[in-house]
Amino acid sequence: MSLTAVLVVMVAAVLIGAFGIRFSRTTSDFYVASRTVSPLWNASAIGGEYLSAASFLGVAGLILSFGVDMLWLPVGWTGGYLVLLVLVSAPLRRSGAYTLPDFAEARLESMTVRRTASVLVVLIGWLYLMPQFQSAGLVLRTITGAPVWVGGLLVAVVVAVNVLSGGMRSITFVQAFQYWLKLTALAVPLVFLLIAWQGDGAPGLSAADAATWQVPLVGGKEYGLYSTYSLILATFLGTMGLPHVLVRFYTNPDGRAARRTTLVVLTLLGAFYLLPAVYGWLGRLYAPDLVRTDTVVLTLPSRMIGGTLGDLLTALVTAGAFAAFLSTSSGLTVSVAGVIAQDLLKGGVRSFREATLMAVAVPLALALWARALPVADVVGLAFAVAASSFCPLLVLGIWWRRLSTIGALAGLFIGGGLASGAVLVTIVAGPQGGLAGALLAQPAAWTVPIAFTVMIAVSFLTPHRVPAGVARTMVRLHTPENLDLDRGDWRPRSS
Repeated sequence: MSLTAVLVVMVAAVLIGAFGIRFSRTTSDFYVASRTVSPLWNASAIGGEYLSAASFLGVAGLILSFGVDMLWLPVGWTGGYLVLLVLVSAPLRRSGAYTLPDFAEARLESMTVRRTASVLVVLIGWLYLMPQFQSAGLVLRTITGAPVWVGGLLVAVVVAVNVLSGGMRSITFVQAFQYWLKLTALAVPLVFLLIAWQGDGAPGLSAADAATWQVPLVGGKEYGLYSTYSLILATFLGTMGLPHVLVRFYTNPDGRAARRTTLVVLTLLGAFYLLPAVYGWLGRLYAPDLVRTDTVVLTLPSRMIGGTLGDLLTALVTAGAFAAFLSTSSGLTVSVAGVIAQDLLKGGVRSFREATLMAVAVPLALALWARALPVADVVGLAFAVAASSFCPLLVLGIWWRRLSTIGALAGLFIGGGLASGAVLVTIVAGPQGGLAGALLAQPAAWTVPIAFTVMIAVSFLTPHRVPAGVARTMVRLHTPENLDLDRGDWRPRSS
């Protein structure tokens, strides 16, 4: 039954994506859906791609393991959009760029900054894609016993077909549908689970659990205070540096629509993130013995209800899980493929399609090779890299006219490099113990301040490298749309 649900979701994704082919004809259609996506439609698509395997499976699993400390994950992932709304969304849309590297070159007038940003976009995208493929393998193995690689391969193939067929225009339809599917797939089973819990006498946590699991900073994590604050910093600031999130704001018609989109996204995310926390709490009551806690959402219906109804609810949450893998992977693939096509290949629709295959193949190989960590932890590392690189670049680039080319490069190299190094050690060698392990597992608390400090200090030391056209760029970023200003799309000066 669950396998049937997975197949239905995949077929639906392909069919809806194929519908988008009718509207995808130009390069602008493939990259940014010709900037014609309405706020509600765009917000649903953002919810679809942002609510990844980490949101659907990982949050509940970490709450099951570590208690209320992990509630900061959904709070931070939602709050990050508030920071995005205040600081970035409208000016970024006014820039007229297609990708983050486009914005970096337009603001700093440097191909070197552009290429550095391109490398970081690809790195963050691959780091985010890897746990999607790993989780797909885990879910398919849980319901069918198939080898782990099968689930990842299935998701990779469906994503590649959708993106190849219609680019951003195509996946917008797919992701909007998948947000509402994921919300339904968590909400409907949860109603039945709570009824079953009530019928079981509404049990509560044991005294031991009550003393640790639901009390902050006394759970199983070493250096919990540091890890919590570092996690908050990564999630609040990392959202604005995620390539697949930012590319969505380029699809809005104007800056006002970008702000409205962000407000709707906050509502949709807030509604969704209420649900995994309850799953984690129920898992602590009914499934505390799970070795892979990421599977708690899939396990609870059979444990608490059982029978045909339990199987049906398990099939529904399994369908929602695969919708999470597909929608997030689609958005990431578009953002990574867009950068590869423009900066490594010749540009245009044909290059975009070639880049799509590259964007999917590398993280799929990494997912099969790399150490399997909790999915939310790996996604948290991607947020840390984004917060340590693109967050300083965007905030200072949009709001500080004295940012120099050398300052931006130094901050990207040092902040992004330190965070990437911590991520590499954690993934290859696994979580480490002691203070060094905490610093590597949650690097944002030290890498983000370093990145900002380096960008600002080096910019003060190199005032002669402030771009000559900074005044014109600042006018473009901050002039309201209701004023008569030429807003033709920006194009890179060279390939």
